[in-house]
Amino acid sequence: MSVPAGTRPAALTAVELSQVDAQWRAANYLTVGQIYLMDNPLLAEGLRAEHVKPRLLGHWGTSPGLNFVYAHLNRLIVAQDLDMMFVTGPGHGGPALLANTWLEGSYPEVAPEASADAEGMRVLFREFSFPGGVPSHVAPEVPGSIHEGGELGYSLAHAFGAAFDNPDLIVACVVGDGEAETGPLATSWHANKFLNPARDGVVLPILHLNGFKIANPTVLARISPEELDQLLRGYGYAPHYVEGDEPERMHQLMAATLDEVLAEIRRIKDNPDGQRPRWPMIVLRTPKGWTGPSKVDGQQVEGTWRAHQVPLPAVREHPHHLRALDAWLRSYRPEELFDPTGAPKPEVTALIPRGARRMGANPHANGGLLLQPLRLPDPAAHAVAVPRPGTTSAEPTRVLGEYLREVFELNDTHRNFRLFGPDETASNRLDAVYEATGKDWQAAIEPVDEHLTRDGRVLEVLSEHLCQGWLEGYLLTGRHGLFSCYEAFVHIVDSMVNQHIKWLRVSRKIPWRRPVASLNYLLTSHVWRQDHNGFSHQDPGFIDHVANKSSEVVRVYLPPDTNTLLAVAEHCLRSRDYVNVVVAGKNDSPNWLDAEQAALHCARGASIWEWASLHPEREPDVVLACAGDAPTTEVLAAVTLLKRYLPELAVRVVNVVDLMRLQPDTEHPHGMSDREFDALFTTDRPIIFAYHGYPWLIHRLAYRRTNHGDLHVRGYKEHGTTTTPFDMRVLNDMDRFQLVIDVIDRVPGLIRSAGSVRQAMTETRERHRRWIVEHGEDLPEIRDWSWTA
Repeated sequence: MSVPAGTRPAALTAVELSQVDAQWRAANYLTVGQIYLMDNPLLAEGLRAEHVKPRLLGHWGTSPGLNFVYAHLNRLIVAQDLDMMFVTGPGHGGPALLANTWLEGSYPEVAPEASADAEGMRVLFREFSFPGGVPSHVAPEVPGSIHEGGELGYSLAHAFGAAFDNPDLIVACVVGDGEAETGPLATSWHANKFLNPARDGVVLPILHLNGFKIANPTVLARISPEELDQLLRGYGYAPHYVEGDEPERMHQLMAATLDEVLAEIRRIKDNPDGQRPRWPMIVLRTPKGWTGPSKVDGQQVEGTWRAHQVPLPAVREHPHHLRALDAWLRSYRPEELFDPTGAPKPEVTALIPRGARRMGANPHANGGLLLQPLRLPDPAAHAVAVPRPGTTSAEPTRVLGEYLREVFELNDTHRNFRLFGPDETASNRLDAVYEATGKDWQAAIEPVDEHLTRDGRVLEVLSEHLCQGWLEGYLLTGRHGLFSCYEAFVHIVDSMVNQHIKWLRVSRKIPWRRPVASLNYLLTSHVWRQDHNGFSHQDPGFIDHVANKSSEVVRVYLPPDTNTLLAVAEHCLRSRDYVNVVVAGKNDSPNWLDAEQAALHCARGASIWEWASLHPEREPDVVLACAGDAPTTEVLAAVTLLKRYLPELAVRVVNVVDLMRLQPDTEHPHGMSDREFDALFTTDRPIIFAYHGYPWLIHRLAYRRTNHGDLHVRGYKEHGTTTTPFDMRVLNDMDRFQLVIDVIDRVPGLIRSAGSVRQAMTETRERHRRWIVEHGEDLPEIRDWSWTA
């Protein structure tokens, strides 16, 4: 532990103490003003009920602690000329961050209406958590933020993501003690095992223990100090403690502790020895709602859960609450902090950094300012040979791994690309990347280990939460990356990607926010080839989750083969401000398109495959559509059966690689007009659609289309087990034989003329079932099938 405050010399001179305290009081005043006031910002006249907002929204409890930390970090930045970011774990402390960025001038720069004067202060107060204003949480509107405060748990992962490959950056991350109870945050403490002192920046965790959540005590605040210290040291940190509630003592203690911590950081950074260091962190223990009302209506508020949101909830209704608010605001002595025009006085701003050193103006927190385009190989240079459709095969993700290897090589100088995944890079057959870079690992390395290195650019940890958080932090600070995951288990980050999508959607509408690289998912080991792992590994529902989100942000791609996967990957890695979901298989599968055809197909997003269609010169009797690699194979196998048994039938094959093309162009930027859709799918012919995921998503995307009544979708129906690859398709009625049955059932006249064919298909399905039970593998005619049409 640190040396007790009483035995240290004072870290702050009397002048510095007055300055840092003035900055803290000013931020506290502005924070309270945002929660309560819509007029009379400087209290130039007596406070009246009409000066108070009709709806009181916001969170006071964590804000004074955030203001305290911000003021002291400002002092340190000025004294040591540091490049520092601020990540706010208790994101519901939005008014605190707005207060500090207003004081430092970064907020008025992006929101000129909130100028550094009385009128600007009134605007700041009025627009906080107000219709037409800014949210109550830390949000994209707040300069210096990369972290959406609407949900807790992601701050530390984001901070480490920001620090990777930023050797001169210090990321100060305040972790709330409520947030520390979440799964993502608990895992994030282990990120220090991946931070290279020579290559990466520094993360300074500041665990803020104010004791309470919304209505309950917090775990880390109620365990013994010894147990807490053992826990944090067990995570590999060197904790320093700042505890108390008396302002002058706390200022001196915090300043001295930060000086010690910075000295430790510099010793680590200046003397990297190849061993994992024990990075310092700070545990700050203050009362919840510090400096706010001690009691309200006879109940203790300060230091309790009652301070979490709005301590005085009925100011307009109860005169004694109004008087208490007036006394609370005046306790910060605003006349000492702001001049008659409303501008902060020099004592308040003396220890605030200037220019890009301000945490609200740090360019890393507006990562698009720093973003350098990736140098990307030509997908055609890695394409597999396809002399004719279906005559060659490949493992799509293995070929993609070779492409990504070159991405690493081409961008080695900038070190601005990383691959993230939960222990699955080799399993997902991307292991060619290890020829260019290893797996980042700062803990012990043993002889049996493969590809572990102190300087690796592949990050693997068995926590989808941590991979997601790292990647978000990496992207939001101006770099590029890819998250590879088993399809079924990417659901773990549903809530995280939801927050990121919201962040991107809002950011796109903020002029000063620059576009960042897209968040790219590669989902493989997918539902149709998890036959060996069984039901627990079979779930394509992440697509549904993402498809529900903002259309201007979300893209979903289902490449049917290797070369289309390469084309899609290149497009996604070039894109900005999107969440791209790419679902592709890793097992050996047919190649349908050569490099040029694949690029054109991806540009279209959906197209007729005339080479696979039957009698393409005629108007089709039926449309067989497909989206996904397994559905494409089954549709083409169904075509060969139809050619054999019903040779006069005109069949149109439509493949969809960009799923959002199915939506109307009024609903999604990639959507098709009704004319385009009708040209592909017809207006009056049966459509049998084999789809990778849950069938009802296709219906939802296409429900407004002219021919939706003739659309019949086959896909995953939550029927799974450990079985053969083809049996997964039979169990879910997406097999080639069922597709032929569907054609017979839906094309007028065939149910009468093709009854024997229908019966043959049904019998083959039953023969398949008996065969696999006896032999443990698929029928020879399935295993040996190849495209011959």
